[in-house]
Amino acid sequence: MRVRAIVSYDGTDYAGFQRQAEVPTVQEAIETALGEISQESITITGSGRTDAGVHAAGQVIAFDTSWRHGTEALQRALNALLPADIAARKVEEASPDFHPRFDAHRRHYRYRVYNGPIRWPIGRRFSLHVPYPLDVTSMRAAAQTLVGEHDFATFGQPPQGSVTVRRVFRTGWDREEIGPGPFVLGTAGGALLTFDIEANAFLYRMVRSIVGTLLDVGQGRLTLSGFKEAFEACERGEAGQTVAPQGLCLMKVTY
Repeated sequence: MRVRAIVSYDGTDYAGFQRQAEVPTVQEAIETALGEISQESITITGSGRTDAGVHAAGQVIAFDTSWRHGTEALQRALNALLPADIAARKVEEASPDFHPRFDAHRRHYRYRVYNGPIRWPIGRRFSLHVPYPLDVTSMRAAAQTLVGEHDFATFGQPPQGSVTVRRVFRTGWDREEIGPGPFVLGTAGGALLTFDIEANAFLYRMVRSIVGTLLDVGQGRLTLSGFKEAFEACERGEAGQTVAPQGLCLMKVTY
């Protein structure tokens, strides 16, 4: 049968989702667990290839198996064998032709920024520390120019082929003020910023490149018109710095 599963993982200790030689990957960990459970050689397919250090709350995978004991038992067995930083949130039977990548209509990514004067040790695995003040209003305005169908060549390269046009359905920056918290948060005060973007597909490192360029807007190094010009130039060298991977998380894939 064809199985579809939603998996979550902390990508800190992995060289990305896709299997690679001699380095730990999420795909390898899941396939190893499935092999022990089913005594089969199983290859999984994911909805996207998250990079080294990138996390997922809603990665979708699919695989074929001759398992005969139901998907609930398969989920329990899988979670019993997976490492602590990977979990199967949902396991269900899928149609024989289901493909987690090609059948997807939308993908939702989130990038977290901790904006405060002193680093946040507890949040360092899941957010980028930015110590300087940020103009979030300007960052929101710049992000809105990304909505629609555009050529995103400034912000990344296609994982295959040469087409760099993508459709972005929505973007947004949220800001949550954080007071000093010695135990719960361990911060000296600041704000947690979250950037959400949903699109039909993404270029390689597109979200991290967009965030880096928006941070240039936030600190006044790039104007709104300058951001638009860089975007419309469709030249990779016009983008700002590609930010670190730990703030990025694949939140949801919509079919």
